[in-house]
Amino acid sequence: MYNFSKETNSEQFEAFVLTHGGIYLQSAKWADVKKDWSHRFYSGFGEKGDRVLTALILERHLPAAGKIWYCPAGAVCDYDNGVLLKEFAAFMLGEMKKAGATALFFDPCVELRIDGQKQDRGVRVHSSLLDAGFVLNPDASKSLYKAPVQLILPLKDENGAEVTPEKLLKSFEKGVRYSVRVGENRGLVERVFTSKDVKEDPKILDEFAAVMRDTSDRNDFTERGSDYIERLLDVFGGDEMDIMLVYYDKNKDKALEAERQERRAELMTQLETAPEKKIRGIKEEIESIDKQTEHFSERIRETEKEGDLVAVAGGLTVHYGKMSSCLFGGARNLLRNNLRASHYFNFRRICRSIALRNDVHDLGYVLLKPNSPDPDGTLGECVPREDFEGINAFKKSFGAAYTEYIGEYVLVSDKLKFFAYNKLFDYGKKARSVLNKIVKKTR
Repeated sequence: MYNFSKETNSEQFEAFVLTHGGIYLQSAKWADVKKDWSHRFYSGFGEKGDRVLTALILERHLPAAGKIWYCPAGAVCDYDNGVLLKEFAAFMLGEMKKAGATALFFDPCVELRIDGQKQDRGVRVHSSLLDAGFVLNPDASKSLYKAPVQLILPLKDENGAEVTPEKLLKSFEKGVRYSVRVGENRGLVERVFTSKDVKEDPKILDEFAAVMRDTSDRNDFTERGSDYIERLLDVFGGDEMDIMLVYYDKNKDKALEAERQERRAELMTQLETAPEKKIRGIKEEIESIDKQTEHFSERIRETEKEGDLVAVAGGLTVHYGKMSSCLFGGARNLLRNNLRASHYFNFRRICRSIALRNDVHDLGYVLLKPNSPDPDGTLGECVPREDFEGINAFKKSFGAAYTEYIGEYVLVSDKLKFFAYNKLFDYGKKARSVLNKIVKKTR
């Protein structure tokens, strides 16, 4: 019923991805980002010549394991079409044998659970993939590229209407709402930078790197280098990708403090003649101002060696199709407790996604503990690793849904080399952990 072939028209490939709900990982542009992998594009066509599928395949050669193929986020296609999946798998097996590839890794963005609620469609697609010859990787902690959990925040209501920032803010946890609302009163401002801005002012990347360095030290991961960030910006460019930085504006904070002191002087004057029933309220407002002044003084002391504009939080976001995806983000250690700038930053990041009229804001992934399959054979419950529990709770505090996808599936062409791959994966994971710690100590 279907014909498959290598794709030579990247524009038509890209157009299909964009118009059929694809994400940035399925884009032809992603191949330009992943320079350490070679790549090939495939498309599938129906009997009338209509395009029904696109698949970006990344290839890497591993010692002993041979060529490993990876289809990021799976193919863009109708996953309810079991015949299409079966014919595509058969075609890919033939391509793998011709190329001498060991296995194809495939991790579709099909939901299996949302906030713990199992999705019937995910179970059906799982069965279709098994029927097509794929094998489920039962341990989500051993995924080749990305964990099958994302924190997803819908930006449209059940009727398809856009959610306003204020309405969304009301749905956040109480502590988050407070931190967001007081952010501007503590001197926080945000700036959005595109690829063009970064080329004109390299200082932007330096400020972003400082944010990510502090974040990586706290959370024990190695941040990406500036060359990788620049490549991402170059490849996606324009409005598709940006860096948002939140700054502590010392001059703005000083001006706000001056307004508070002016208000305090008015209250002190009122206190001299105020009736008894109003005295308590006036005193409470004065006490509130005094506390704010105390925090202001702490901010000034902590930043006395800094300039007037200090980057305290930031992140890199890709806006592709109808989804905004948070690739990197974090906060400086500087003023972290005083400002809680990460809350303000993430809200402003969501506001930008709304302004761009996207349907979904993806707050990113969490790494997982080892798990086992459910009794029905689908991927078992995905639980965050201990060191990601706080990150997970932080992302959920913005109203994001804990979204578990169906997982990673493998189409095996060479069983012996695939066995070698599994052995290398366990060894490589331990080696990377040790290397990351060495890098941190010697940086």
